[in-house]
Amino acid sequence: MSDTLYNAAILRLKLAGEVPARLAAADGSATRVSPVCGSKIVADIQLGPSGTITAIGLDASRACTLGQASAAVALERVPGMDAAAVASTRQALAEFLAGRQAEAPEGWDMFAPARAHRARHPSILLPLDAVLAALAEAGQAAA
Repeated sequence: MSDTLYNAAILRLKLAGEVPARLAAADGSATRVSPVCGSKIVADIQLGPSGTITAIGLDASRACTLGQASAAVALERVPGMDAAAVASTRQALAEFLAGRQAEAPEGWDMFAPARAHRARHPSILLPLDAVLAALAEAGQAAA
């Protein structure tokens, strides 16, 4: 994996993340804006009877490159998770970015070069923050 912050994997994911993917009918929706760079992400979720996410929509079209790439990963990884699993993934990713955990959560390893850029960590976490807020809006806050 390249040590370049905007490596080929992130740039490929950015292209997928810049296309808005909203849900027509959502159980919860939330918008989060990064105070650091102004990136904006809107999350929509649909929940199954057990509280797991059955569908997710993310609009990261107004996010930075890292936010868009992270949104593309979240679109792939979050379905099937409940609030606790999303919160755990977010915590593990934050720990990985901060250098306190050696391994990234599955599917997030391409963000390793960002570990040296603390100001970019909130952009990478923003899609998961938006999903957690949408879960809370739907009455499914993480325990």
